[in-house]
Amino acid sequence: MKICIVGAGFGGLAAAAMLGKNGHNVTVFEKNEGPGGRAGIYTEKGYTFDMGPSWYLMPDVYETFFAALGTAPEEHFNLVLLDPAYRIFFEDRRIVDISSDPEKTIALFDTFEEGGGSRLRDYLQSAAEMYEVSKDLIYRDYRTIFDVFDRKLVLEGTKMHALESLDSFVGRYFYSDEAKKVVEYSIGFLGGSPKNTPAFYHIMSHIDLTLGVWYPQGGIRQVVDAIHDIAWKSGVIFRYDEPVEEILVEGDTAIGVRTTKATFGADLVIVNADYAHAELDLLPHEGRTYPRHYWEKRVMAPSAFVAYLGVSGEIPELAHHNLFLERDRAEGLDHIFDTGRPAWPEHPSYYVNVPSKTDTTAAPEGCETLFVMVPLAPGLEDSPERREAFLERILDDLEAKIGRPIREQVEVKRIFALSDFTRRYNAYRGTALGLTQTLWQTALFRPAYRSRHVKNLYFTGQYTHPGIGVPMTLISSQIVDREIRTDMGREEELRDRQTAVPHL
Repeated sequence: MKICIVGAGFGGLAAAAMLGKNGHNVTVFEKNEGPGGRAGIYTEKGYTFDMGPSWYLMPDVYETFFAALGTAPEEHFNLVLLDPAYRIFFEDRRIVDISSDPEKTIALFDTFEEGGGSRLRDYLQSAAEMYEVSKDLIYRDYRTIFDVFDRKLVLEGTKMHALESLDSFVGRYFYSDEAKKVVEYSIGFLGGSPKNTPAFYHIMSHIDLTLGVWYPQGGIRQVVDAIHDIAWKSGVIFRYDEPVEEILVEGDTAIGVRTTKATFGADLVIVNADYAHAELDLLPHEGRTYPRHYWEKRVMAPSAFVAYLGVSGEIPELAHHNLFLERDRAEGLDHIFDTGRPAWPEHPSYYVNVPSKTDTTAAPEGCETLFVMVPLAPGLEDSPERREAFLERILDDLEAKIGRPIREQVEVKRIFALSDFTRRYNAYRGTALGLTQTLWQTALFRPAYRSRHVKNLYFTGQYTHPGIGVPMTLISSQIVDREIRTDMGREEELRDRQTAVPHL
């Protein structure tokens, strides 16, 4: 079968690798210069930056994915367990390391509040139980309301506190500002706020505090390269710098794509590009499952301000992953999710990734690569002047908290923000992640894998179930692969039945 895939992000790469291994004729079209999508790379003067994802979490999901391709992660890259997993700089200048050993983290929580360690142990036990439940649920496709309300899911949903917010759930365990921030910060991986994220996502604490934070030597780009190589060796063709301008539809069936360079026919089309962009810009009006007003009503995950900094000299005060958490983090989240008053934050919490702490290929010897990221409300006004002023504010805070000036040591600087997400990734409203994981944007309530109006048109990536993050995107493509094989089997069965009907 001839298949066209739009986009070479993790979703497109994963789908291409699986379908290529199954013997299909697959061509992947990518508007940018190489694979990875948001997980692309930027290099300058010997500094190498992963442009997007920087946390390797849920190693079991990667193992399951690579096993489906007949291989294993360790055959392609070397994983390192980070210890500390990450360092937290609190607003009051207290600095703590989150260990890869859960027992040390439990002891740390006793310094946050009386009895905090035992409560964390209970919290992590609950998160571990929910994680085991979720492993079955996230690999499902939810087509109808009956899939959501089947007996098992209803029973598990009750246990998972599906109707309670994470903020409320955490408040039943912890009362200190420090403890709450440690267990809530990881919701940022889902592009949400503790106030609008369902409580069952407290599984994120099991993911980072128990399963550990890992790093593939060479960066997340090594994972991209591994999946790309598997696909390429299976005969998949990659066409870079070739944006798709239209998904071709004949009658009610997708028949190929038109790019900036040529037209390509196909038996089936899979979209890994931004879902809203594909629906609103690549499909004819009558082929849209989700019209413009649908997207206008969605809760979008944040955009981001990202600064890639190459710094001469080492910065011993920083770990591989660093979180700078302001006391009034709730107000900062309101600036992101309160659509009535989105604004550039005055005192933002932010994240600093320093892969050169672990990876000698990330920077010249004796130097550091810094990836500085601040979540922003999608759709904000953006300008070079505003970006520069904002970076100066972040660097003021960073230098004060680490007690070291770094501005004069910056050899490489690139800022990537709202309008860049739109330009480079066709991201709706400049979102960095897609749709956030609210209750009504989970499972069935996320955009569907199949177009409802165009046959042979499928979607994969962070907009679909199970949602945001590299592991979730890999699962999304596994579900799409399974659904395509199921649909093909049904079509073959139907043809066999029609052939078997005697002619009178």
